[in-house]
Amino acid sequence: MKIRDYIMLMKPSLSIMVVFSSVISYLLAPRVVEYDWLEILLLFISGMLVTGSANAINQVVERDTDAQMKRTANRPIAAKRLSPLQGWIFSALTGATGVWLLGDRFNWAAALLAAFSLFLYAFIYTPLKKVNSIAVLVGALPGALPCLIGWVAGQDEFSFGGWILFALQFFWQFPHFWAIAWVAHQDYSAVGFRLLPSREGPTRFTAMQTIAYSLLLVPVTLLPFFTGLSSTEHLQGLIAIAMVILANVFMIVRCINLYRTMEVKAARLVMFGSYLYLPLILFALLLSKTPTA
Repeated sequence: MKIRDYIMLMKPSLSIMVVFSSVISYLLAPRVVEYDWLEILLLFISGMLVTGSANAINQVVERDTDAQMKRTANRPIAAKRLSPLQGWIFSALTGATGVWLLGDRFNWAAALLAAFSLFLYAFIYTPLKKVNSIAVLVGALPGALPCLIGWVAGQDEFSFGGWILFALQFFWQFPHFWAIAWVAHQDYSAVGFRLLPSREGPTRFTAMQTIAYSLLLVPVTLLPFFTGLSSTEHLQGLIAIAMVILANVFMIVRCINLYRTMEVKAARLVMFGSYLYLPLILFALLLSKTPTA
């Protein structure tokens, strides 16, 4: 049971999604010309450890609010199956191991970036959620850094391609997270979380913001095709750019539908749609990666 609880501390489903974007960004780096599966596995493990550490700290800090919400009441610290001290020790060990592994096997720039991301998420974003809705903006920074971490791990430098991927995941988080906050608004507001852009809760202003950010994603996702990171000179590239365009249309339509209906069901469709959108875009970019970039 303890092992299962420690795994739950890492929020594995969320962590896998975050680390997935880091691994794809690593593979998109021009210097990564062949797939070294051991390196990919080590990047995945180090990413899971760092992300899991941040998630564990989040559960230690928010244990009282987690206990008040039905969707989080069974988390191991909120349910008192693990103590806060056990959570702190676990997060320290996993975080330190993950950062060291990144530095030792890849480079220390990626490792320091991962440490900064962990700090920003656990100690700035997490407590800020009860203070002001700007927490979503702050949280989007560590949420997008895995893309840059993966790129730097593969490319050994901060370069334009990494920042494009960072921007992709940064802007994606706004419609994604506001849809989640819309669906969970009653629970969140009951414990004092202020995560929607309007003080009045789910409003047309919030819905309009999801549309705005989904529109911003269009040029960001097409930018790799205009900068040489991705190519349309082969069939895979043409398929990829079609996937990118269709994914953007899909996301925009769902956000417009939220604005039109103002229903929780529509917000849930935006939320689930965003889960499909990001991996689809990343796979499309990998499919169309320029061989000689």
